[in-house]
Amino acid sequence: MNGKAHGQIRRGQVIMTYGPGALIDLPRHSAIIGGLDTWPKTSDLDEIVEPWLTAKLEFMTGVAAPRLFAPPPDSSFPGERKKGIGAWRFPEWFVVQEAIGAQERERSRRLVHRKSLDQRGWFDKRQVVATRFVQACPRGHVDDIDWHRFVHGSTDNCPRQRQLWLDEGGTSGDLADLVVRCECKKSRRLYEATTLEENPLGTCRGARPWLGRNSNEDCNLPSRLLIRTASNAYFHQIVSVLSLPDRGTALETAVKELWNDLQIVDDEADLAVLKKKPRITERLAPFSDDEILEAIRRFKSGKGSEKPVKQVELEALLAAPEGFGDDVPVDPDFHARRLPDRVWRHSKRSDGIEAVIQLHRLREVLALIGFTRFEAVTPDIHGEYETDVERANIALDPQWFPAVENRGEGVFIQLRADSVNKWLGLAPVKQRLKDLATGHENWAKDRKSPRLFPGGQYILLHTLSHLLIQSIAMRCGYPASSIRERIYSDEEAGRFGILLYTASPDAEGTLGGLVQQARHLEDHMNYALRTGALCSNDPICAHHAPGESMEGRWLHGAACHGCALVAETSCEMRNDYLDRALVVPVLSVPNAAFFEGLE
Repeated sequence: MNGKAHGQIRRGQVIMTYGPGALIDLPRHSAIIGGLDTWPKTSDLDEIVEPWLTAKLEFMTGVAAPRLFAPPPDSSFPGERKKGIGAWRFPEWFVVQEAIGAQERERSRRLVHRKSLDQRGWFDKRQVVATRFVQACPRGHVDDIDWHRFVHGSTDNCPRQRQLWLDEGGTSGDLADLVVRCECKKSRRLYEATTLEENPLGTCRGARPWLGRNSNEDCNLPSRLLIRTASNAYFHQIVSVLSLPDRGTALETAVKELWNDLQIVDDEADLAVLKKKPRITERLAPFSDDEILEAIRRFKSGKGSEKPVKQVELEALLAAPEGFGDDVPVDPDFHARRLPDRVWRHSKRSDGIEAVIQLHRLREVLALIGFTRFEAVTPDIHGEYETDVERANIALDPQWFPAVENRGEGVFIQLRADSVNKWLGLAPVKQRLKDLATGHENWAKDRKSPRLFPGGQYILLHTLSHLLIQSIAMRCGYPASSIRERIYSDEEAGRFGILLYTASPDAEGTLGGLVQQARHLEDHMNYALRTGALCSNDPICAHHAPGESMEGRWLHGAACHGCALVAETSCEMRNDYLDRALVVPVLSVPNAAFFEGLE
């Protein structure tokens, strides 16, 4: 920590909540977490090796061969030098802890700059606390408010040495009750700082205090008022992947060895001819024809794999052999077995489900690549960020990225493609999706977002996932907030599935409580669909029309906190794109459900 500002945060929090650029309150100070340039040398950090994630980050960020390193450990051995990460005191304006006013509900406190404080950090023998108001822009820049300019405007000649005051009327702390006042008698209500049309805070100066002094960059966005402890002060951008069997490297090695023969292959017919040679057949036996042809095309084009993260994961999940997982895992990072149907399928309730796969071992690696403020930028349904996203950098010249690895277990549920396609062709479903698409269009127009509507398949899978999380959490031994989801909607290949998993950075694995719930899938389906059919907020929830939302809930159908919404830590899409009506019949939409009746 910079100066005397010391505090502790957990390793996982450095990636998810308090990464470089995040605003944090320590016991005695307020600070901003420093960039990677303030971290210990990489030689003092633990490196995390995940080739697939490294290749993905190189493609996304343009950093050549980036490496991944874990944050410093939470503690050190007795006598060992502590290895922390840097933090800068921020903001530099403070409010004096005094109350001057005629009435108890009204008080005035002086606004003072850090340079006015004494060696103890006090002002006029009084303690001070950092102001909770700063200015920022969506690109991540953050700076102290120019309080003098805010009160007087850009053309006033009042000397800056005059004292400023923050007058508070009432005890709510609402912006409408706060007035910034100068000794010259000029004043301005703080809520006026929220009116962007008048640009009361001026144009953003591109300040990046987490990267140190003199690190400003050009920015022409208007500055916006930000409460530094608010939930919209920091939105991390995380790229996560599951560690998978290294089939890609093995296949590329095989194709390279056989390139003299394979370079003439253009289609399946050519490959079939060459496979008549025993040597080629034996060498390519572990791989499918589609994988081989894709590898040959990459070799001919000179390009590496640019498949979406989730597509690669889905291929590995669906390739799992049938079994119970009792055999010793060859790969400690990924061990999956397709559960035999006779173990879990007992009624027609599961007719729409193709397979259930148990992940007895899984390893998830998450890397932080940047952040935004005010508006979160989430990955699309394929786990990919938009290429034109303007994110704040976490280092002056990033060459590596902070990452953590989690180990755990999970259950993958695959829906039948023919059932999904048949369901999508129903007239009530088309009408419901039209209403949901209208809501998405209104949201995109309001946010000026280029994101496309994810489609009915994704909303079906996403809502079913949330309902199952609530059911499984009651029996698996893990709280619902620790069960996370990954939704796989590959419309082009007709592959649809849900992965529900739990993982922890503090252990080598979990206890098997979640993976064993795969055997009781039909029980969980019955409970999830029964509870999803009627919400405690019905009929209001069921009758919600996303295309006509008065409260701006454009991305929700029949979904609210009483039924389909779960903890933000569990959801990959920030609780957007949910609709019970696509899963189970609800009061206002009885004919659009994938699961038609209840048993």
